[in-house]
Amino acid sequence: MQLKIMPKKKRLSAGRVPLILFLCQMISALDVPLDSKLLEDLVQPPTIIQQSPKDYIIDPRENIVIQCEAKGKPPPSFSWTRNGTHFDIDKDPLVTMKTGSGTLVINIMSEGKAETYEGVYQCTARNERGAAISNNIVVRPSRSPLWTKEKLEPITLRSGQSLVLPCRPPIGLPPAIIFWMDNSFQRLPQSERVSQGLNGDLYFSNVLPEDSREDYICYARFNHTQTIQQKQPISVKVILVDELNDTIAANLSDTEVYGAKSNRERPPTFLTPEGNASNKEELRGNVLSLECIAEGLPTPIIYWIKEDGTLPINRTFYRNFQKTLQIIQVSEADSGKYQCIAKNALGVIHHTISVTVKAAPYWIMAPQNLVLSPGEDGALICRANGNPKPRISWLSNGVPIEIAPDDPSRKISGDTIIFSSVQERSSAVYQCNASNEYGYLLGNAFVNVLAEPPRILTSANTLYQVIANRPALLDCAFFGSPLPTIEWFKGTKGSALREDTYVLHENGTLEIPVAQKDSTGTYTCVARNKLGMAKNEVHLEIKDPTRIIKQPEYAVVQRGSTVSFECKVKHDHTLIPTVIWLKDNGELPSDGRFTIDKDHLVVADVSDNDGGTYTCVANTTLDNVSASAVLSVVAPTPTPAPIYDVPNPPFDLELTDQLDKSVQLSWTPGDDNNSPITKFIIEYEDAMHEAGLWRHQTEVPGTQTTAQLKLSPYVNYSFRVMAENSLGRSLPSEASEQYLTKAAEPDKNPMTVEGLGSEPDNLVITWQPLNGFESNGPGLQYKVSWRQKDGDDEWTSVVVANVSKYIVSGTPTFVPYLIKVQALNDVGFAPEPAVVMGHSGEDLPMVAPGNVHVTVVNSTLAEVHWDPVPLKSVRGHLQGYRIYYWTDQNSSKRNRRHIEKKILTFQGSKTHGMLPGLEPFSHYTLNIRVINGKGEGPASPDRVFHTPEGVPSAPSSLKIVNPTLDSLTLEWDPPSHPNGILTEYTLKYQPINSTHELGPLVDLKIPANKTRWTLKNLNFSTRYKFYFYAQTSAGSGSQITEEAVTTVDEGKEEWRKEIVNGSRSFFGLKGLMPGTAYKVRVGAEGDSGFVSSEDVFETGPAMASRQVDIATQGWFIGLMCAVALLILILLIVCFIRRNKGGKYPVKEKEDAHADPEIQPMKEDDGTFGEYSDAEDHKPLKKGSRTPSDRTVKKEDSDDSLVDYGEGVNGQFNEDGSFIGQYSGKKEKEPAEGNESSEAPSPVNAMNSFV
Repeated sequence: MQLKIMPKKKRLSAGRVPLILFLCQMISALDVPLDSKLLEDLVQPPTIIQQSPKDYIIDPRENIVIQCEAKGKPPPSFSWTRNGTHFDIDKDPLVTMKTGSGTLVINIMSEGKAETYEGVYQCTARNERGAAISNNIVVRPSRSPLWTKEKLEPITLRSGQSLVLPCRPPIGLPPAIIFWMDNSFQRLPQSERVSQGLNGDLYFSNVLPEDSREDYICYARFNHTQTIQQKQPISVKVILVDELNDTIAANLSDTEVYGAKSNRERPPTFLTPEGNASNKEELRGNVLSLECIAEGLPTPIIYWIKEDGTLPINRTFYRNFQKTLQIIQVSEADSGKYQCIAKNALGVIHHTISVTVKAAPYWIMAPQNLVLSPGEDGALICRANGNPKPRISWLSNGVPIEIAPDDPSRKISGDTIIFSSVQERSSAVYQCNASNEYGYLLGNAFVNVLAEPPRILTSANTLYQVIANRPALLDCAFFGSPLPTIEWFKGTKGSALREDTYVLHENGTLEIPVAQKDSTGTYTCVARNKLGMAKNEVHLEIKDPTRIIKQPEYAVVQRGSTVSFECKVKHDHTLIPTVIWLKDNGELPSDGRFTIDKDHLVVADVSDNDGGTYTCVANTTLDNVSASAVLSVVAPTPTPAPIYDVPNPPFDLELTDQLDKSVQLSWTPGDDNNSPITKFIIEYEDAMHEAGLWRHQTEVPGTQTTAQLKLSPYVNYSFRVMAENSLGRSLPSEASEQYLTKAAEPDKNPMTVEGLGSEPDNLVITWQPLNGFESNGPGLQYKVSWRQKDGDDEWTSVVVANVSKYIVSGTPTFVPYLIKVQALNDVGFAPEPAVVMGHSGEDLPMVAPGNVHVTVVNSTLAEVHWDPVPLKSVRGHLQGYRIYYWTDQNSSKRNRRHIEKKILTFQGSKTHGMLPGLEPFSHYTLNIRVINGKGEGPASPDRVFHTPEGVPSAPSSLKIVNPTLDSLTLEWDPPSHPNGILTEYTLKYQPINSTHELGPLVDLKIPANKTRWTLKNLNFSTRYKFYFYAQTSAGSGSQITEEAVTTVDEGKEEWRKEIVNGSRSFFGLKGLMPGTAYKVRVGAEGDSGFVSSEDVFETGPAMASRQVDIATQGWFIGLMCAVALLILILLIVCFIRRNKGGKYPVKEKEDAHADPEIQPMKEDDGTFGEYSDAEDHKPLKKGSRTPSDRTVKKEDSDDSLVDYGEGVNGQFNEDGSFIGQYSGKKEKEPAEGNESSEAPSPVNAMNSFV
């Protein structure tokens, strides 16, 4: 097809005709190019091309120049208005207009004042086709007024107070730039503490003594007039509070000291803005500046957040030490609440600034020029936005359209002017004005009615030369009215260009994205409209790229030697390259030592100054390439040993002899780095199907530099080569040019073809599709064929897309099918495929197994037999038989639907199986089902069988309770699994002595209905071990064991007693016998009387001591002697110091370092006493508790009732209560580590041993 560009046509309803007219004309709108060929006979309305800004501030010391430039044919004439009335420049000798231009020059340098010419100016450019107008240009002279005279009193304030130095510059035009300096014109340093606000004032969050100076000066710079105005210096004195002696304080009045705040630290408060909230309004596109400055001590830090959103990352900037937040290119989306937060160590404050973004009008669609031919339709659209919404008004040739001459071809509809069947008199310049309270937009657009046949402005027979694989752009500049359509052809026979290969731009340019050798030829551009046709031929030549196939290499040479750099260039034979050499990107030294041969640069007698980077640059008229190498110059050294390494990559790959299924690849080997190349490895990439993946192609010996490669059809090949020597493999070469082989029919069929049904009435045929490389061409599809294996039906076939599955519906259930899948593409079919067998879908089996009978082997095992079902009734692949079985012992107690069934599956065609893990003495029910790939068939009739009795499990529990001197009571729970009827229990027991030796075993039979038994006539304080198990008629079950101890004979042993402080919760017992049972009683006496509790425990067996008495060891005796000698020396030193230095304050030292744990016990109540100096009672250190295994550690306590005597007052009653107060015969401090700081607790007392 031919490549064209023309307006798109759509069929629309009559009500949408104006819109389609507009769309069409917007596409066809064309500005008249002011080409020299067209200027002679084409007319064009005026167009303003340059004008002064809307707000024009002038320098009153220079002449005023108000610009207005326009183009048009015939050239336009110019006129001006000032303040809305005609400005007659001929009557003012100071005003002139430039020749051929509308620019005004007002000569005020010779005489006159700039203020005289202030006002609003507007330029009009007019010719026979219409009138264009400029913006309203407001002309104002700049102003830089002086500061008003004022007397500034010195400021004195205390260190730490806040301070604001006002600037208040005079109002100038444009506004001044403010900065603070000293008398030496040095800028005053600013920081987080001291900074200048947006209003120019200087803010101190808190002052320091170094802030004292007499020359704080605010400067205002007026850039337009390049003048600087200076405010009177301000004197600031900062004094410290401790410097205010009585005399200074008496001479300073309250008003002389700046402010009234203390110099103490204080939380932040805002200096600006005031209050908790404020408002800010900004215009779209401007810079939004928000400021917060706070005072406080220490200096507050400022940070910002947006309450209802996030700050724009790329448009947000922080100035003035985070005190100013700026957002550039602000838009309506930036409206919202911004919060600045000031924070120091004493507090945080917030200020919220509500920001509203308004917008002066801005274009959404500015009006565009229209070039129409007589009778055509068109439209001008003017769309603008703003906040508030701008009002749109139209003018024609500078006159409001409401009072402009009537034109029957136009119709105004809001922001659109619609033209219908225009005539030459419809030509005019229209102005669109969009305005709101913040500004206005004025857009000029002309309607030029012309009737012009197509013209091609590009020179005929232009020759374009392009390097291969780069874009080629062929120009076809055109003009015509109506807008011509453009078509391109290639060759003299007019072969059409395909749109998928070429790109046609709206200006007529033809783009070939990747020019190839076959792109060379003659191209014809044809422009057509209803008034005629024009064409032009251009020529395209594709050149080979210039390449450096041998680059200069890095060199290290000795001084005085010669070095050579090689630069071998390969280029298109029609282009003449020039090769130049550079050193360090500059020209070579003009020295006879540098000589340039055809491909070499030779440097003789190398010196240190010759070191650097040498670059070879090859230029042609179309391209250039370069390569560099570094030269390093070193002192002469012995010849180094050669360096061995893997080869350098091959280069300069080239494809020749390009056939359908083969190509010859040649290359140039890289340096072998002193180790001969043994082989080359060639890899390929398929850019069409597997881009970026390189696969192995072949290998050739290291002596070859060419290879004949076998290729597959429809593959976009690229090749690369790697060299290998004894040290390894090189990096890959650069990829070769791409080579796309022709398509062919597939040479293989899909693999893994299967046929399985997913439903009883279908056949799902699946296969593994061919990959893109195996497709051999476009349009890969599959021919799927099938027929029943056992029938005489013909093959049924269907061709499907490149998928991997096809479903055949309406098949009989589980019937064998023959299947084959053949690949094909746009070229043809693959070879005849192999036939595989599959089956249609399965259905549930119809028949249950028969003749089911069960043989019980033992109490936990049974054997089941059944007859197989007919294979035809399986209706699928027989997978096996499944047995469901369950016990119904407790079926009377629960719903049978909730009986837990067990499942056992037997694979294949088995007709018997074993059921293991049955429960003895149980009633079982079972049935059998046959299973296939679809599921289970019906169940066979239930069969019931019974398992015989078995041995029981161990009793569930065994406890020994109520131990006495000669008896123990046993309690137990029956076995959880009796596995039959219990006949009796067997109890065996034997004593255990202190050395864990077992005594004689006693055997006792207990009736099965008992769960408690008391053994009498046992030995007191003796440990017994018990063995207990149940029996059924099948035998004895598992046994459970337990141990217990009879109690101590209280009649033979007297109670031993210990008195313990009431705050303690444990006590260690010492002097006990190993392997002995003891009864312990704990009593507590308080205001509510006496309570006690007792328990029985047994000490562990005696252990043979392996320790050696260290008191008889020589090393221990020596150590004790050394310790005694050291103590003696310390005593002598203390005695000498005391005699020399006076009385040694032993008592104070003891008081200062008294150990709260080393305190005597009071004799009357057994509690801890106090030192005689009446110090405050100190808490006691927590001691170690009794271990959980009820043994008492040896080191826990040495207290004993024996140590305190055993008088009458120290005895217990038989019930364990005290019968008298304790009356000790000795005073003994409690051993460290046994005290407890815990409060007395009855629970602790009852759970502790005394």
